[in-house]
Amino acid sequence: MRPVALLSLLVIFANTAATADFEQHVAPILIKRCLECHKGQTPSGGFSLESAAGLGTGGQSGAAFVAGKPEDSYLLQRIRDKEMPPPVKGITQHIPETETQILSDWVQSGAPWPKHRTLDLYEVTTEVRGGRDWWAFQSLERPAVPQVANIAAVANPIDAFIVHQLELKGVSPAPRADSKILVRRMFFDVIGLPPTFEQLNSWNTRFHADTLADHLLASPHFGERWGRHWLDLVRYAETSGYERDQPKPFAWKYRDWVVNAINTNMPYDRFVQEQLAGDELPSKTPQSLVATGFLRLGTWNDEPNDDADYQYDRLEDMVHTASSAFLGLTVKCARCHDHKFDPIPQDDYYKFASAFWPGPIAARDRALLGGPSKEELGTDTVLGWTDLSAAPAELHVLKNGERGKPLYAVQPGTLTFAPLLKQTFAAAATDAKTTGRRRQLAEWIANSENPLTARVAVNRIWQHHFGEGLVRSPNNFGFKGDPPTHPELLDWLASEFIDSGWSARHVHKLILTSRTWQQSSIHSRAAEFTERDSANTLWWRANRRRLDAESLRDALLVASGEINLRIGGEGFKPTISTEALEGFSRKDAVWQAAPEEEQHRRSLYIFVSRSLMPPIMTTFDQCDTTLPCAQRDVTTVPTQALAMLNNEFVHARSTSLAKRIAERHTTTDQQIAAIWNAVLTRSPTDAERNLARQHLKSQSQNFNATTTLATHHALTSLCHVLLNCNEFLYID
Repeated sequence: MRPVALLSLLVIFANTAATADFEQHVAPILIKRCLECHKGQTPSGGFSLESAAGLGTGGQSGAAFVAGKPEDSYLLQRIRDKEMPPPVKGITQHIPETETQILSDWVQSGAPWPKHRTLDLYEVTTEVRGGRDWWAFQSLERPAVPQVANIAAVANPIDAFIVHQLELKGVSPAPRADSKILVRRMFFDVIGLPPTFEQLNSWNTRFHADTLADHLLASPHFGERWGRHWLDLVRYAETSGYERDQPKPFAWKYRDWVVNAINTNMPYDRFVQEQLAGDELPSKTPQSLVATGFLRLGTWNDEPNDDADYQYDRLEDMVHTASSAFLGLTVKCARCHDHKFDPIPQDDYYKFASAFWPGPIAARDRALLGGPSKEELGTDTVLGWTDLSAAPAELHVLKNGERGKPLYAVQPGTLTFAPLLKQTFAAAATDAKTTGRRRQLAEWIANSENPLTARVAVNRIWQHHFGEGLVRSPNNFGFKGDPPTHPELLDWLASEFIDSGWSARHVHKLILTSRTWQQSSIHSRAAEFTERDSANTLWWRANRRRLDAESLRDALLVASGEINLRIGGEGFKPTISTEALEGFSRKDAVWQAAPEEEQHRRSLYIFVSRSLMPPIMTTFDQCDTTLPCAQRDVTTVPTQALAMLNNEFVHARSTSLAKRIAERHTTTDQQIAAIWNAVLTRSPTDAERNLARQHLKSQSQNFNATTTLATHHALTSLCHVLLNCNEFLYID
């Protein structure tokens, strides 16, 4: 071989080796340790480490390195003197000696940098932050359904994924729950109401998960139950918050829109688009305008300290609600700086926010709660939104998120965590009445290629059927969130969701007909498996769950036979004790309770006031309405037991049930059986019947009243006892 040719090969080999060394060893260190500060248009110290040009130019302190002389290189000096990276919140971040030596060897060799290579803080996941290679940002691909040995435990592909992991861990699934338990569980899961004694026994004698699931998913009460979950996410309330807490007229129409969208199985992509841009869609309808109530549900302060500052606070609320509800991301963390843990640069926050700028967060007429007039909106009976200009002012990135420190304008667009989906919003047509940005944002979110939307949606469905999601941080799919317990199952469900035409009902039925959902909460080897998997991340048994606030209140009304199942319409104000109204100067003006019959409606229809929530609801963990709530707290505190013992609403239900029982049944045993049927949807055991007789006799003697009145009080007491049973309060 000629010497020249040999020399060329050596040069190629050396360059290849240098490139490999840079990519494998140097680039990860620079990205992890340095690039946080030394990037962008205004890098720290004027020194950018994004490219070879920036490295060669140096910064305000001069040249960064001297080729072949690491001991004379300023970059290495700052690192060895422990000055770089700088402390964060008082915590030092010294670079390990092994990494310092890699950088030293790199400088010694002349700091070779591959041609055209630009470092990106978000390109790879490191120990301290997620990159664009983070699992949640990867393209959605349908995984193959695994093969398992325990075929008997598999009713559909969901079970195959679960059983596969159980077999790998040497854990066996719990047996199928009793049919009566499954009927009650499915009623609460799907429609949020208990079955009556007659319904339970009728479905038990012919139980088939597929048939019962179809029946309940077709019920109009399905939308009421699952609509409540969505309302938590969008911080639904019917008042503005703050000192005056003014009512938001017609907010209830948005609630009814959500219920109807779920009941009609509106495709989820359309569900997203109507809420974000129902006024901008080519196929808009009067109901899609109602859907834009999503943009008006936040708090509204008619007297902020500074109108301009408040506008940016409302913008943050809008970005946070939209990004967390639809994408499961904490985008609002990037308002003041690049996101500390996820690949969301500060620019992305303002690009995303541009869809709402100034739009639904504009500080407009206080009398209109910041919204458009009826002429601008096109109707006077909708709490909705439409833009008032197709060419709004530019939105600037703000230094530290402070309004008085604008840096540069951003081009409105989408988040950049998925480069292939990244897009800049097109300008509105010359004859357009709106910017069109919200529609473009909605279409990007609802794109089947968006890696987050379907994953987040099916995870929420799983969560409300099992008590926990496959991702147990449902509003955070980022680096600080929980990884999925079964990533392949999550992706299979998300793929199935999209392929079914974004049908949520299809996913519900898959879950309800799976053996995994039908497992018992009791396992013969519970002690052993709990020690190995206390959080039940393998889903080896069902989780026993307490009724949430709405289901508990509704179940009390069902048990007493008083529930009013009228669907939709304006909400009602329940009776609230005078003690709860203390602190209000004009108590009667603040809260006027609805007629008794109206108060027997489902809890979904309670008028939601931000400043005054019914104590029985907050005691049982009804969520705050200020911020999006993906998962309610589930507490066990003494005030809950005290509320069930002393709350007037609970006492009224006991009294009503006792009266109904006494009117229909004459003998003690008949009355006891009827109470058990109404409250626990079963017949009493012999031991329970004997205890009930003793209780009635004892209580009749305790009440100093006529025989008839004493009997009524005793029956009321027995009803009250059963309404406080765990069997009534929990779902197995």
